[in-house]
Amino acid sequence: MKLLNIKKNNDDLFVVKTYGKIVKNKYIEHWTHGSILPTALGISKVRPFFSYLRTNIVLLFFFLLIGLLIARLIWLQIIMGNHYYDLAQGNRVRLERIEAKRGIIYDSKMRPLVQNVANFLLYFVPADLPRDRISRFEILLKLNTILENEFSIDDMEAMISQIQVGSLKSFQPLFLTDSIKYEAAMKILLESKKWPGVILTNKTRREYYLHNLSMSHILGYTGKINNNELEDYGSLYNPIDYIGKVGIEFFWEPELRGLNGQKQIEVDALGKEKRIIKEIKPEDGSHLILSIDVVLQSKIEEITKKHLEKIKTNRAVVIALNPNNGEVMALVNIPSYNNNAFARGISLAEYRDLINHEDNPLFNRAISGEYPSGSTIKPVMIAAALQEKVISEYTSFLSVGGIRISSWYFPDWKAGGHGIVDARRALAESVNTFFYYIGGGYKDFEGLGVKRIVQYGKLFGLSEQTGIDLAGEASGFLPSIEWKLAVKGEPWYIGDTYHLAIGQGDVLVTPLQVALFTSAFANDGKLYRPHIVSKVLSSADGSSKPLDTAHIRENFIDSYNIKIVKEGMRQAVTKGSARRLSLLGVTSAGKTGTAQWSSKKETHAWFTGFAPYINPEMVLTILIEEGGEGSEAAVPIAYDIWEWYFNK
Repeated sequence: MKLLNIKKNNDDLFVVKTYGKIVKNKYIEHWTHGSILPTALGISKVRPFFSYLRTNIVLLFFFLLIGLLIARLIWLQIIMGNHYYDLAQGNRVRLERIEAKRGIIYDSKMRPLVQNVANFLLYFVPADLPRDRISRFEILLKLNTILENEFSIDDMEAMISQIQVGSLKSFQPLFLTDSIKYEAAMKILLESKKWPGVILTNKTRREYYLHNLSMSHILGYTGKINNNELEDYGSLYNPIDYIGKVGIEFFWEPELRGLNGQKQIEVDALGKEKRIIKEIKPEDGSHLILSIDVVLQSKIEEITKKHLEKIKTNRAVVIALNPNNGEVMALVNIPSYNNNAFARGISLAEYRDLINHEDNPLFNRAISGEYPSGSTIKPVMIAAALQEKVISEYTSFLSVGGIRISSWYFPDWKAGGHGIVDARRALAESVNTFFYYIGGGYKDFEGLGVKRIVQYGKLFGLSEQTGIDLAGEASGFLPSIEWKLAVKGEPWYIGDTYHLAIGQGDVLVTPLQVALFTSAFANDGKLYRPHIVSKVLSSADGSSKPLDTAHIRENFIDSYNIKIVKEGMRQAVTKGSARRLSLLGVTSAGKTGTAQWSSKKETHAWFTGFAPYINPEMVLTILIEEGGEGSEAAVPIAYDIWEWYFNK
């Protein structure tokens, strides 16, 4: 009998189809190709039922499962191997930083201005904290009791809960508080031995020797790093580190901070150090030597405050600059603040008092304040007119009290005028008419014009930062035809040029910029970058790092033209607006300024000058906000400073 087909029905029986007959057999097990059938059926060979589709599905599922296992192994062992290795090692071996000592800052006579003091700081390692919220809450409650309710338990619990357990971030320190009192720190030290994840460490913080408050604007201060700073600096810092925030501390942060060391430690189940496996020592930060003489700084602050009391105002700037190299000898801002309050952690009430103070003591007026220059810009105007041959040293104009253009009148400060005036006398007596002529021209006389005024203003360092090593420096402003049209929607008038030529209108300068261009006249035409740090000393061997103190520009004004300007500034002392200075035992030269800025408030008072007249040692620039006349408010301060300095 020949088998044609075999199928399996629902009764688990096999039906054999033969030549036109159906033979029904009981259950037959393990049929294979070539099996011998019961003779009763009369079948000698069978072709058993076999599905290749089902076999392929099983094989595909099997290989897919193997592939997933292999992919998972590759992910765990190769791609994420280092990550999980670090996590595993973090349970036993950890890397801990050794903090480098921050460099010390000295004044020009090697007087220390800052010290590093002990500071107890408390932080958590979230990975080691109890995962049970009740146990964790008990630790937080005990800590808060010792610290006299210094922090909010709910806020701290919320911070901890945001960190994923087992992540690398959970092994990073989580700041709790610092500046902990000694008694509280000792209690925490004893208790923390049985508190997993609670670490008390001794970091240093800055304490400043404030010989005078005005040093705060120079030195700045350090404070705990914030999240934005952490993102900017990357892996250089931890969340519990301190960093320079403003002043020298901020600008010279890379030199001051040094290089941290590292130790590999073995920890116990509570995350506490058991032993040191390996250690790399830190490199302490460099020391900074400033060009500031703190005794001179203190004396200038004292003198200035005395004069401010007399004229009943509270805001002033005094800058003493070495014209021969750009070193800042003193930089006094009044009012100022106590930077130790920020270094230790300023309270909210203290901070509100500072930011709400009407005189804004946090504002560094010397480098960030922008003011109309008044007549202090006139030496620049004379130098530009001489250099462009608009005038010569012999050119004279008649001052009759002002000039009239159509219905507009531009006055001199002196009723009736000054008579015949040349360049030297124009500087000495600050004759506006002369500067109207050389700035904007009059009738058939052609002046410099706004473009050349701006060009020479920039050559003398106006409308751009000086590059001093302090952050937050303003650029000042020189207006232009294009600017006025774009911003104000108005054309440029001749009156705008006249105002620019006498330092009024839209022109703005910083006190430091005025000191800088004054130094260019004092040193016969070199423009130096002003700087406060004069040396960087290695903490390891005391070696000095060379600093770039080369001048940034020279020979942009002929020496003879510089000489004419200097002679005019000398005449301002001998018989002009600053003649009180002629009573000094040292020769000097200078320029006063009275800058209008409001129709309702007093003018700003300026003085800028240098002494001695031959071989100058100091440029002195003074600004008294709402001080009135420069000759009356600023010159007396210059007199007292130079009298003390050259006779000390």
